[in-house]
Amino acid sequence: MADWTLRGASVADAEPLAELRAVVMRPDLERLGRYDEDRVRRRFRDGFDAAHTWIIEVGGESAGCVALRPAEDAHWLEHFYLAPHLHGSGTGTAVLRYLLDRCDRDGTVVRLNVLRGSPARRLYERHGFATESEDPVDVFLVRHPAHGVTAADTVTP
Repeated sequence: MADWTLRGASVADAEPLAELRAVVMRPDLERLGRYDEDRVRRRFRDGFDAAHTWIIEVGGESAGCVALRPAEDAHWLEHFYLAPHLHGSGTGTAVLRYLLDRCDRDGTVVRLNVLRGSPARRLYERHGFATESEDPVDVFLVRHPAHGVTAADTVTP
C-alpha cells in the first residue's frame, strides 16, 4: 500500500476532481449506457462541497478524493474516487477504514450509493455496508457503527 495522507479540499480542487470522476466512472457509466461527458463532470461540480471533502494524496501528489457529508440521520460517503493506477493498491481500503473508524467512535451511521454492478460495492460490503434499497441504476448501502472500537484500533493517515 502506498503512503497516503488527507488534506482538506478547496474550491480550486473542483475541476481536477471533476476530471478524475469522469475517468474513474466512465467504464461503469458506459456499461449502464449512461455516460455523458458533460453530465459526469457537472454532477460532480453540483454536489461538490469543499467543507466536507478531502483530497487523498499519495507521494505528495493528489490521487483522489472522498467526502463525508453530514445529514440528519447519517453521514453520506460521497465522491470517493481514486486514480486508476492506485486501484487495488490498498489505498482506498485504508482511506475508507480511517473514515469509518472516525464514524464508529462518534456512533455515526454511514450511507452511500454505488452504481449497479460496480466493483466498488464489494469494498463497501467488506467494510460492513448492507443494501438498504436499489433502483435501476443505484444501490443504496448503509453501515451502522461498529461497537467496541478503540483509539488503538484506528488508522491514522
